[in-house]
Amino acid sequence: MEKEKNNMEGIVESEETKEHVRKEDEELSVERIFDSKEVPSWRKQLTIRAFAVSLLLSVLFCFIVMKLNLTTGIIPSLNVSAGLLGFFFIKTWTKVIEKSGILRQPFTRQENTVIQTCVVASSGIAFSGGFGSYLFGMSERVARQSEHSRDVFDYKNPSLGWMIGFLFVVSFLGLFSVVPLRKIMIIDFKLTYPSGTATAHLINSFHTPEGVKLAKKQVRALGKFFSFSFLWGFFQWFFTAGDDCGFASFPTFGLEAYKHMFFFDFSATYVGVGMLCPHIVNVSVLVGGIISWGIMWPLIETRKGDWYPADISESSLQGLQGYKVFIGIAMILGDGLYNFFKVISRTIAGLSVKFHERRINKQIPVAERSSSFKTLSYDDERRTQLFLKDQIPTWFAIGGYIGIAAISTATLPHIFHQLKWYYIIVIYIFAPTLAFCNAFGCGLTDWSLASTYGKLAIFTIGAWAGSSQGGILAGLAACGVMMNIVSTASDLMQDFKTGYLTLASPRSMFVSQVIGTAMGCVISPCVFWIFYKAFPDLGLPTSAYPAPFATVYYNMAKLGVEGFSALPKDCLQLCYAFFAAAILINVIRDGLGKKRSWFVPLPMAMAIPFYLGSYFAIDMCLGSLILYVWQKLNKAKADAFAPAVASGLICGDGMWTLPSSVLALAGVKPPICMKFVSRGTNSRIDEFLGS
Repeated sequence: MEKEKNNMEGIVESEETKEHVRKEDEELSVERIFDSKEVPSWRKQLTIRAFAVSLLLSVLFCFIVMKLNLTTGIIPSLNVSAGLLGFFFIKTWTKVIEKSGILRQPFTRQENTVIQTCVVASSGIAFSGGFGSYLFGMSERVARQSEHSRDVFDYKNPSLGWMIGFLFVVSFLGLFSVVPLRKIMIIDFKLTYPSGTATAHLINSFHTPEGVKLAKKQVRALGKFFSFSFLWGFFQWFFTAGDDCGFASFPTFGLEAYKHMFFFDFSATYVGVGMLCPHIVNVSVLVGGIISWGIMWPLIETRKGDWYPADISESSLQGLQGYKVFIGIAMILGDGLYNFFKVISRTIAGLSVKFHERRINKQIPVAERSSSFKTLSYDDERRTQLFLKDQIPTWFAIGGYIGIAAISTATLPHIFHQLKWYYIIVIYIFAPTLAFCNAFGCGLTDWSLASTYGKLAIFTIGAWAGSSQGGILAGLAACGVMMNIVSTASDLMQDFKTGYLTLASPRSMFVSQVIGTAMGCVISPCVFWIFYKAFPDLGLPTSAYPAPFATVYYNMAKLGVEGFSALPKDCLQLCYAFFAAAILINVIRDGLGKKRSWFVPLPMAMAIPFYLGSYFAIDMCLGSLILYVWQKLNKAKADAFAPAVASGLICGDGMWTLPSSVLALAGVKPPICMKFVSRGTNSRIDEFLGS
């Protein structure tokens, strides 16, 4: 009784406090700024021009995400870029129409939110579609790198038809699985969803008079660096006529450091990524590169002939390559497992607190509860009213999930005969619960565990199927099903939060997400197909697009099916050590707290260069250094323009991949090979040419 009484006293405020809150809300209210502007109906928020711009930006962003997928797998948040570019294109569109006197509908923040939602949903498929991980990991090219003792390989080569079909039958389930929970998550539990909230504040600011001026300046900055990055990529292309040619092979710190993958490769993309990623991510990647390529691999290489055969191929997983792949996998699994249990425990704790609060609120008398409700700010009252106005029927969500699940269960075994129908039914029974956990955890921590749930499916379904029943491909396909469900579920809830804060209708958010997902199911495979056809060495360690996580995911599936027999000699002990180290580092980080953990590296980021090398870490750290110096010189300007500058660098270089792919498909080769050799080698070349 005493506990209940204290809760009631904390909820029911004095009249003086309520009056003070009202005055503060009037001063800080966002919605009062937009009071004079009518909120369009959910149908009017879905305009043809919005989806035309979304289609254009989706193609651009899919190229960017695909390039990042196939190089390092580090993909920063592109929400800011999507919101900013959407604002720029529609503003330009409406300004031209307005001058001609035929503008019928002004550009609103709700329409801006629809564009951002559609673009992020579409480009999100480029990640969750697994083109740099599980889906490409099924290919013969990746399988042959990982299998050396078998004549028969489990593989499924990419094909445009089955990839599009696969994505269409698995990508919409996550949307329907969490729709009935939108009110509980956004209004009742008031989950933060940091990325969705930040995007909403950005879009709201764009549509104020001061925000319009700043947005124009940000767009100009983005345009300048987009042009620079695109032209820089075009310039570099002329010098890449052969292997190891061009600025990307410049031995910045000397030939020995270059041999161990320490060099600056002049990539505008990763300088931009470094500006967007937190400093600790960039430093962690560099630390991981130093530990692996600077210390461990040279030491293990000295054990050639003892730990592994001296005459084995460099690409063989029974040699040094095996240590690079499996130790990296051990760190990824250790970090993923720790964060899985951490987020799940926070989810359970958060749920219990929220349910307790709801129970207490229900026990408060109606008169007192209505009195308490009046203490809601003007913004919250208006947002809640409009968020609840356009309901999405629960029967529609449940019926949609069951219908798509039935179609998917019937279709998937025809695409992957190793994935039996009963595996799929088991996944779909547990999927809504896992989608809810991922969406709830993302709302608390902004951390999506989609890839972790995917790895869970790899091991469980792969082990269930076994090696004789194609367990490797069954595990990878199950990973794709699970990743798409939980990823789209958390993305949709982020968008509902953005819509809640910008007064965009939940119906328009849902429709925009569905259309964006459908766009992604077509655009992403087509973009991947361009890369796949244009670059015959795609997925090989020596390629410009090595797709490192494809090898990692294939070997995870192999490990889950075959056990430790897949590991090279003496590698298991090192895997145990790095698995434990990843967990220990996370424990130390959490123990120190946010203020003091800034100098402790992130294990997941450290693991990325174990297979690839540190060349992109140098680029990212340069981006981080530029941002750090800029913030020291003028923090306000850096905070306002750094995301636009970084987005310009990423978008320009990403866009250059389209014409470079077309040139490669057309058989047009660069005219010059700029290669760097040692002084001794150069002397021998001169002697040979002189003779």
